[in-house]
Amino acid sequence: MGDNQRRMYELAYPAPQFDGPSTGRTLVIALQGYADAGQAVDMAAKHLIHALDNKDVAVFNVDELIDYRSRRPTVTMDNAAVTGMDDLSLTVKMLTDSDGKPFLLLSGPEPDMRWNAFSRAVADLVERFDISQTVCLYSAAMSVPHTRPMVLSAHGNIPKMTERHFRMDSGLTLPGSAALTIEHILTGLGRAVGGYTTHVPHYIAANEYPEAVLRLLNAVSLVGDLNLPLKSLEKDTATFRAQITENIEQFPDIQQMLTPLEEQYDQELERYRTEHPGAIMPGEGGVPSADQIGEELEKFLAELQSAPPDQDQTATVDTDSGSDAADTPPQIATDCTTGDAAADGAQPRPEHTAADTSGKTDSGTDNLDPAETDGDTADEDSPDPDNGKFDPNRWFKGFFRKP
Repeated sequence: MGDNQRRMYELAYPAPQFDGPSTGRTLVIALQGYADAGQAVDMAAKHLIHALDNKDVAVFNVDELIDYRSRRPTVTMDNAAVTGMDDLSLTVKMLTDSDGKPFLLLSGPEPDMRWNAFSRAVADLVERFDISQTVCLYSAAMSVPHTRPMVLSAHGNIPKMTERHFRMDSGLTLPGSAALTIEHILTGLGRAVGGYTTHVPHYIAANEYPEAVLRLLNAVSLVGDLNLPLKSLEKDTATFRAQITENIEQFPDIQQMLTPLEEQYDQELERYRTEHPGAIMPGEGGVPSADQIGEELEKFLAELQSAPPDQDQTATVDTDSGSDAADTPPQIATDCTTGDAAADGAQPRPEHTAADTSGKTDSGTDNLDPAETDGDTADEDSPDPDNGKFDPNRWFKGFFRKP
């Protein structure tokens, strides 16, 4: 390991150790700030950390990687004095699934600079812990309807990562990112690496979208042979579907927009099925069907009706893990763009360049965040009126606006 990598992160001591065979070890990469429509990548990482036992493996030096002017931490003042400040944390953790199988998770803000040095440091950790496969998570705002099964597209350098998922047929040119740089470097080292991207409807991409989280973690569970606690996400997905359907019925213009999106979706899916007869299509296998999600919603509503009056009926808990998978209520946009232009859903971030301490410069390029839209969004720093409770009525308030 070179000096640059040594300055880049600090290993935990004593470092957690993998139990069992060295084959089948998985590293999941979930970085905030790039291709995170519906906040699916960030929510996926938080869900895993909250629901599973975990220990730090490596802590990256964010002063070397983050431009604080573009990611200003929240500061708390009380009695005219600064009393608190949020930490920006970029870590590799070892998590243990529900069956006791360990895997690694790299999560936190995407570095603003030194992507090459950062990616080489991650590759060093892959070599150190003899990781068998690295899975990067993405979520993109696309012109797809929420009324159809969510598409999850896969890419990677081994068939295991892609053979059971939808794949893009043609070549793509897209903005770079730290995670894509890691993929490029690991591919050059002959390591198995790939990524999964959920296709989030562009007109709700600025809001937390639990179905996208569920699809990403289902894919991770499948490729990593991991038993992940997902029951609370299934309930949240069912609640989300019911609420958004109820809201759309009040807005005929939204339905008019959905019709061509549905037709386009159906045509593309039929074309793909014809060209790939053995492929598992969206909504087939690995994830709950629409009927299964409906059954889960019925169970959820029955639980609410049978719960004692003084019982908190708003928080959802993973019964298979015993942990609350969603401690914080979703923050929603007060408005949502529904025009075709929102399919891009991205605003360019400023370019940041910083010199390496050794005199070498590794700078990130401009990258786009599909989750950032032109619609008005809720202030993340505003007080939480729900006092930490999940309220589906607030979740969907303001999703649609009459013209």
